[in-house]
Amino acid sequence: MFLNSSSSTTIFLPSFTFPPSTRVPALVFSTLTYLMIMCCNLMIVVTIALNHNLHKPMYLLLLNLPVCDMIGATAFFPQMISSMLYQPRVISYWACVVQALLTHTYGGGSLLILTAMAFDRYIAICSPLSYNTIMTNNNLIKIISGIWLTDTILIFTLIALAIRLKICQNTISDMYCNNPSLTKLACEGTHVNNFYGLFTIAFLQGISLAVILFTYLQILFTCVFKKQADARSKAIQTCGAHLIVFLFLEFNAFIALVAHRIETAPLFLRRALGVSVMIFPPLLNPLVYSFNTKEIRKHILQFLKRKTSPF
Repeated sequence: MFLNSSSSTTIFLPSFTFPPSTRVPALVFSTLTYLMIMCCNLMIVVTIALNHNLHKPMYLLLLNLPVCDMIGATAFFPQMISSMLYQPRVISYWACVVQALLTHTYGGGSLLILTAMAFDRYIAICSPLSYNTIMTNNNLIKIISGIWLTDTILIFTLIALAIRLKICQNTISDMYCNNPSLTKLACEGTHVNNFYGLFTIAFLQGISLAVILFTYLQILFTCVFKKQADARSKAIQTCGAHLIVFLFLEFNAFIALVAHRIETAPLFLRRALGVSVMIFPPLLNPLVYSFNTKEIRKHILQFLKRKTSPF
């Protein structure tokens, strides 16, 4: 039986298993978590935007990461919070499509932004004399535009291939809508979707891993074998936060993708890993950059002192 892919089509999501007595505390906790994610990421954006001495390629590239994290958090939390009040959890088909679109835009965008940031650090540390020549304003605009354009084309195509399918199911096994969940609603062949999905994963993961592996090996070579004290100090200050954020995102995303592709993986594990990708990177990224990036930390502390000062 075919279902009409319209706004009136209802998609059922897995219900929460916590007792009714804990529903309100869970609602409050989730709301506070979302607000904390938005406030912390917005603070990074505002700090970079309002301080002209942070208008450098490194920080302007970084500015895109909290924007991406806010997209991911907004794709996940509002729907989850609203559905805590009602059982069963439901969402319209097209709202599900939008959530999947934003979810994958967040994931792909994060990888591409971190890749561009690795390239920027590579030029700054390994070729400092050429940095201002390579990382000009025009080239920076091209890099940032290329990130979002590539991400948009890849993800829009991915979701467009999913919504072209006729659906004959209305139950999703994941805690939120994503491309695999949409594809599994179909009752016709999904070979093209599976192939393009694997291509998208291979493309994004392949580019990010290749660039970051190459750049960090070059940075390591410059710092260790050339024994440049300035380069070593700069690498520790600027690359530490980037590497922590990348490895954390990569670990969560890789485990979640593998669990999703293995049908024998326990359902609760697939759900937990999928949710972790949407919660922990957006929550921890601004904290990592706030504490590990000297310039950002200094401006945030100055801002907080001005707000708390009685004069």
